[in-house]
Amino acid sequence: MTARISLIAALAATAATAQAAEAIRPGYWAMTNSVTSPINETKTENRCITPKAISKFTGCYINHHYTCTCPEQSNADGRIAFHGDCVDAKGRHAQIGGEGSYTATTLQMSARGKFQYMGMWFPFEAHTDAHRIGEICPVGSPGSDDR
Repeated sequence: MTARISLIAALAATAATAQAAEAIRPGYWAMTNSVTSPINETKTENRCITPKAISKFTGCYINHHYTCTCPEQSNADGRIAFHGDCVDAKGRHAQIGGEGSYTATTLQMSARGKFQYMGMWFPFEAHTDAHRIGEICPVGSPGSDDR
């Protein structure tokens, strides 16, 4: 009986370690990004996700126009959650929060918040659905320069 319990505990520990080790893999990814508010727009692109860019890909990031600070951010065990504030070069703010799930080769994430424009706040909502399509990025592909 003790050997059986030890075996079950060892299998559970191995499964937990395997799950914890499962992180987003760099490579060539197909991404569909949808903004559903304030205007509806969907964009699909293939993008290189470098090791350096994984934290942007899975966290508090709007685009290269904004610098974001998210004191509430986690990315572990296949779950993503974040909440914070972003500022563009003109000092305009956007408050953002999001959540999602991932495996080594897939990502689904939703974000919502509000942005400031001409002194007024406007709500936004966006969704990303992505999957890895290859290990190697084509030369010159979007994202290969870590933006």
